[in-house]
Amino acid sequence: MSDSPRADNSPPQFLRHRLPFTRRARVHSVLIYHSSLTGAAPSVAIPRNLNEVRPAWADEMRAVENLEGRYAGRVSNRLVNSSSAYLRQHARNPVDWWPWGPEALSEAIRLDRPIFLSIGYAACHWCHVMAHESFEDIAIAEFLNANFIPVKVDREERPDVDAIYMAATQLVAGHGGWPMSVFLLADGRPFMAGTYYPPSDRNGHVGFLRLLHAMDDAWRNQRSAVVTQSQEIHRSLEREVSFIDHLAPLEQNLDLSGYRRVLRNELVARVDPNGGFGEAPKFPRPSYVESLLEFDDDASRRAIEITLDSMSRRGLYDHIEGGFARYSVDATWHVPHFEKMLSDQALLARCFLRAGAVFGRNDWRDVALETLRFVIAHMQVEQGFASSLDADAGGVEGAHVTWTGDEVMRALCGVGLEHLYEATVSRWRINDPGEFEGRSIPRLADSEPFSCPDDLSGAREALRGARRLRVQPSRDEKVILEWNAMLASALVRSGVPDLVERGLQLLGSLHESHFDGEVWWRTEQRSAHATTLDLTWLIDALVDAFESSGDDRWTEAAKDVASYLLAHYWDEEIPSPQRREVGGGFYSVSDLVSDLDTRPKDVFDGATPSSHALACRSLARLALCTGDESLLVVSQRLVTLGARLLAEHAMAVPDLLDAAGFANEGVEIVIPGDQGPLCHGVRLMTVPRSVLITGSGTSALLKDRRSGFAYVCRSGVCQLPVESVSALEEQLRGGLF
Repeated sequence: MSDSPRADNSPPQFLRHRLPFTRRARVHSVLIYHSSLTGAAPSVAIPRNLNEVRPAWADEMRAVENLEGRYAGRVSNRLVNSSSAYLRQHARNPVDWWPWGPEALSEAIRLDRPIFLSIGYAACHWCHVMAHESFEDIAIAEFLNANFIPVKVDREERPDVDAIYMAATQLVAGHGGWPMSVFLLADGRPFMAGTYYPPSDRNGHVGFLRLLHAMDDAWRNQRSAVVTQSQEIHRSLEREVSFIDHLAPLEQNLDLSGYRRVLRNELVARVDPNGGFGEAPKFPRPSYVESLLEFDDDASRRAIEITLDSMSRRGLYDHIEGGFARYSVDATWHVPHFEKMLSDQALLARCFLRAGAVFGRNDWRDVALETLRFVIAHMQVEQGFASSLDADAGGVEGAHVTWTGDEVMRALCGVGLEHLYEATVSRWRINDPGEFEGRSIPRLADSEPFSCPDDLSGAREALRGARRLRVQPSRDEKVILEWNAMLASALVRSGVPDLVERGLQLLGSLHESHFDGEVWWRTEQRSAHATTLDLTWLIDALVDAFESSGDDRWTEAAKDVASYLLAHYWDEEIPSPQRREVGGGFYSVSDLVSDLDTRPKDVFDGATPSSHALACRSLARLALCTGDESLLVVSQRLVTLGARLLAEHAMAVPDLLDAAGFANEGVEIVIPGDQGPLCHGVRLMTVPRSVLITGSGTSALLKDRRSGFAYVCRSGVCQLPVESVSALEEQLRGGLF
């Protein structure tokens, strides 16, 4: 295990047999089971119970407020002026880190050394552990500096680099996650990969220093084997990162309704009694939940209810400050990995909003709104919203979140509310001793409502006040375009006036901060080119803004972004109404990126949707809103390219299945003029695969249409206009599946 196993969008395990696999036996016999490593495994599974490792380093870590401080007297390395907070955390390591780029590769060539590539992110707990144990160790650093070119990458800033080497890690090690540890030739081709390594041998697992010695020995004495191994991995990797290019076309006609039913059956069969769709560690998968929302059978409803209730009522959710942790390390959603990612807050807010509307569950809507208000209160920075809050505070995982009964009593006594002690510890199940290293992670008692009762609001504020006096987790303040666009979408979809306005303001500011007039950038620092996901999430959020307001400026902005996307990310000829079956889809990275020799394509949906799915959905929605057939053809081409996966492995591409519905079966609901009861009625119905076109703008679908009426159109054919909500609902419900 690692900090975020299988959170990426690489091929799931059940599809791996289709690819030429790296011969792991040969990898290990040549390199890892070297004479100095006999009997050791290539990487170590990270224990789920932190007590297994904490005694070795916890006391020292408690004295370290952040990783930059430990070597405050040292001369800084090349990372000190990095735009990435994660890289700056390593700026005073004794390791002589290089940032990713041609300079590091040139230095490896000049010195004839292999590259050690370490990839992580600022909120990654186990990245901090490996940094503390190994990268701050003088002996390890000296050996690493003398024999390798050490390179550090922030996966959030450079997801393109991360995607390539994550695929390599999964090929070699059979699993992936962060921190990622990869050994490369000077040209960037990997020859060995793993995740977290302890500094020395531990519980039968190879230590990092011994691994470095083995890699150095192989480089010096088995160079031909190393090169051969890198060639084998590279061949497999080229196929892995362009999986969609090797899919055979689907022979039969698409049956999207049938595929949705197959996906529903698989999800219902896999749902866990504690919610979720797999074993621990458990990641929220909003797209799985949303795939079930249009099914009204008992099993589907139960799967949704148990999953959303478990995630929102147990320890995954922060019941004192708000917001979701990254994932749960246990099967019951109680013990989280405490970092909070902006992307999770946005996607889960969208999911709880939609589910609340479908089920009529106001408590789920409250979860979404409280999550969004948490983000505004704790993650807003000057040019948008920060990417994450760390799992650790003062070097201790979760120290800012957990409680003892005595701490609760002191907090309440400080504001004269000690009489609420029993009710407080009962509501949030704070016990002595607690279940997490003797401390309690707040969660709701079974009888408690989600929203805090008025009579305990003072107690909650007292706990918040006490928490804010503790050492706080660090905040990674880079403003990622993709995740901020996700958040803007969630804010706009909330329908709450002040939140909608926040979302619209954010969309406007992103154009100023992330676009320089010619180039779109991933962060406000403008150091890495925007990815396909950055731009497609932006298009999707701009369409949300149009649906909310009916203002053409949002679709005009979306069309500009779509033009940039097609110009710099599309593979070969762009499809058109005259030539529909051309083009190879979108690369994940721009053609302006010059420091990678591989341009991956991302088709599998993971913790977040793939770029293939998001491009399909966002362009289809924009096309439906504007009547732009050329964009719809591009979206439909993406469906065709992924058709075999839809037909045979819908579980691996739930977001693409959703997107295909917009592309091939999209419903246009046209209500000209000012928004009124008809628009309100549409929003209450939560019609899947539909767009709402209102106002008096330039959309072709508004031309010659009368205000006060609603028009429902499918595949270019419109039904008779209606002027009542009931008649509109009858038309819409007639074509859901």
